[in-house]
Amino acid sequence: MREKLHNVIFGTTSKSGRNFDLILLVLILLSVLIVMIESVKVWGEEYPLFFYYAEWGFTIFFTVEYVLRISVSHKPLKYIVSSWGIIDLLSILPTYLAPFISGYASLRAIRALRLLRVFRILKLNRFTSESQALFHSLRASYYKIMVFFFFVFMIMILTGTLMYVIEGGEHGFDSIPDSIYWAIVTTTTVGYGDVVPTTEVGKMLASLMMITGYVIIAVPTGLITVGMARYKDDGKKDNLCEFCEHDNPFGSVYCNQCGHEMIN
Repeated sequence: MREKLHNVIFGTTSKSGRNFDLILLVLILLSVLIVMIESVKVWGEEYPLFFYYAEWGFTIFFTVEYVLRISVSHKPLKYIVSSWGIIDLLSILPTYLAPFISGYASLRAIRALRLLRVFRILKLNRFTSESQALFHSLRASYYKIMVFFFFVFMIMILTGTLMYVIEGGEHGFDSIPDSIYWAIVTTTTVGYGDVVPTTEVGKMLASLMMITGYVIIAVPTGLITVGMARYKDDGKKDNLCEFCEHDNPFGSVYCNQCGHEMIN
């Protein structure tokens, strides 16, 4: 029974596992929607009991799910300290802690704790193969992206220092950190406009930074795209179910359409 529950709760390739994930998806989205609606002052004050009971209902369900995951996990401690385990704990902890924080001065702390319930939205990532592909692509491109960002960071420092020298410490370029802030805002094409160059040379450098910004934005996208393409190529395999001919995700043990065991 423990092994069957493990396949249902942690597995995503069987029909029962897929149905369990779909139920969780709906409940997570509903719980996050309730948190958002409750933050609207008019509705929060008009229907306090509804939000109170709805939140406790969701919390109890997710608590049962959390306990079940620990109970059926092959390595419970590893799950508890994993990123998913911490997210699952953060999604239920605020509701249990809020009643123990009393006093007018603690109301802000209670509100901040209750806002942590939005962490439930992070639980959605575990249920989609697309998010897993993106995660693997990011991990495969990690070192390239870090080297790239280090290179960009050096450019921001050099450009900010150069602009500080060009503008002579005036018109918002009062220090090198302020100039670096301008370089980052300009390169990312945000352009708040709170700090602008006034000299001709400064304007030329700003124009160059704006054009460079488009290139900088495109590079990480290309690195991740290449990683996703490689991940997709590595995972190509004929994974059709022999019973219903449903196309299952790569590595599926059971067909997520009819539930029969895949024969690879």
